[in-house]
This record gives sequence, structure tokens and C-alpha cells, in this order.
Amino acid sequence: MNKKKFTYKKSGVNINAADNFVNFISNVSSKKKGKKKFSNIGGFGSITSIPQGINQPKIVACTDGVGTKIEIANTLNKYDTIGIDLVAMSVNDLIVQGAKPLLFLDYISINKINLKKLKSIIKGILQGCKLSSCELVGGETAEMPDTYEKGKFDIAGFAVGIVGKNKILTKNKIKKNNLILAVPSSGLHSNGYSLVRYLINQKKINIKNNKFLKSELLKPTKIYVDEVLKLIDNNLINGCANITGGGLSDNIKRIVPNKMVADIDLNQIKTLHIFNWLKKNGISEKEMLKTFNCGVGFCLIINPKDFKKVTKYFSKDYKPYVIGKISIGNNKVKLNGSINWC
Repeated sequence: MNKKKFTYKKSGVNINAADNFVNFISNVSSKKKGKKKFSNIGGFGSITSIPQGINQPKIVACTDGVGTKIEIANTLNKYDTIGIDLVAMSVNDLIVQGAKPLLFLDYISINKINLKKLKSIIKGILQGCKLSSCELVGGETAEMPDTYEKGKFDIAGFAVGIVGKNKILTKNKIKKNNLILAVPSSGLHSNGYSLVRYLINQKKINIKNNKFLKSELLKPTKIYVDEVLKLIDNNLINGCANITGGGLSDNIKRIVPNKMVADIDLNQIKTLHIFNWLKKNGISEKEMLKTFNCGVGFCLIINPKDFKKVTKYFSKDYKPYVIGKISIGNNKVKLNGSINWC
């Protein structure tokens, strides 16, 4: 008779640790909201209410992750901001459709349950939800010892929003001579980190000892929900684009109608120090433009007469400014000039 005991814990999965983490999420999310409504964290599913007063409500759903920015967090042993990134990457896509974020779920897969690390990530997710005025209603944490190396993990997020049919931002609202505004980013956001890490590794830069990079590389993605929804409520924008992977060109072309072109003057872009640093360290402008936001985290397309009204909804650090206009053409996007790299 084989007396060797086989247990889930011996295989590398600790259910008790996972249960403790679920209890932590439930308690901390409850405190953040004052009282729990229908989130049912720890249950089989989550329930939430559909807001009242929305004419012909439509559901919008998005999912995303934060990519290899996770590896920077691992290197610096700092996990309190990537949860904000996770929420931002989905909710900033939701508002492009005109949708108000309603609920958010997360998925964390990890080599081994590390409560300190996971608690830090979840606190960031809750902060991101707070900034987005949406509710963390549930999620999943998977301990996968044979899939991930020691200390490795991945995170994904899922956001659901709601918009009235007459408030959906569609391409047909965009007209000739509309202005294209750049809303500043907070930094790299959560795109291009494989290239950033490749550069750092090739140049043998120790980011733990580099004060500038330590400060810049984990800056959380700016969440534009509050400002953009106010603009939508006041009928002040005709279209918008979240500038993520693919840069300005690939993201703006997704919202430009046929037989029109987004005519963008790169000379007008106000870039940030981190992008100047990357450019100086050997990344060409062409590569910069197709990989990074280069300082433009979000774009708005508006009627020229509304420019002053639009800018009033943004704080000093994120004031929109003109970088182009909509013209007649077939190229969707035309980039003119060159960024003034410092």
C-alpha cells in the first residue's frame, strides 16, 4: 500500500492562502464603498444594478492587461500602481464609445500566492475603480506553479460600461474642420515596455540605481473617465481615441470616417522627458511614433467653437491643446513635421 500522501498544497497550490486573499478583497472593497451592495466577491458570480434614467441603454465591454510593465514592477519590487494601470487600460477604451464604466473584474495568475504582493495590486485596482467611479465586483486568482516561474505573475482586467443610444460616439459625428486635441499622458502608460526593457538590458542599465527611471517607469496610466464623460454629457466632443499600442496613427485611424483624414502636426506635440530619454538612447522617431504615446495619452475631436469650453474640464497638467484638424482625404491619418525632441 502506498502511504505517500498526495495533496493540492504539496503540488504547489495553497487554497487557504487563496481564501485569505479573497477575504481581504471582500473586506477592503467593502470599506472603500461604505457598504457592500451586490458585488458578492467570493461568490460564483457578481450582480450589480443598471443605472436608471438612461435612454435605450447599451452595454459596452472591454478587456486588457498591462503587458511587460509587470516585469518592471518585479524588478523594483513595487506593485502599488499597476492595479491602477489595469483599470485604466480598459476604462479609457470604454469612454471612447461614450460609455460610463459600471463594473470591473480582475484576473490574477501567479506562481505562488504572495499575500503582500497581491494585496498591493488589489489596492491599486480599487484606486483605479475609485478614479473611474466604477465598482470592483469580483475576479479570479489562479495559483499556477508549473506555468509561471518563481515570482512571476500576470494580470488582466475586464470592464463593463453603459451608454444611452443617443450618446454613443460614432464616426458620423466627426466633420471636416473639426479640431484634433491632444490630452497629455502621465508617461509611458502601459505600452511599449518590451522595447523599453530591451533598451535597458542592452545598455546594461540598473534601474534600481537610476532615480529617474525608477520614478518614470511605474507611473500609473492617467484615467480620463471623469473629464471625458463630462464632455460627453455636455455634447462637447464628436469623437475620441485612447492612444495605446500603435501610437497616434494606428489609434486615431480607428475613429476617422471614410474619405476623411486626421491631419496632425507633430511639431505641436508637447512630449515628456521619458520619451526624450528613449529617443536620445537610440530609438528612432519612426519607432517612437508607432510604439509609444509620445506624450499624447488621449485625443479629442471637437468643433472649433467649443475649444475653450472643453479645456475648462481639465486640470493644469492635462490641458488639451490643438495638434491638427479633420480634412477631406483617403489616408485616414497624415503625420506632418517632426516632434521637437528636447
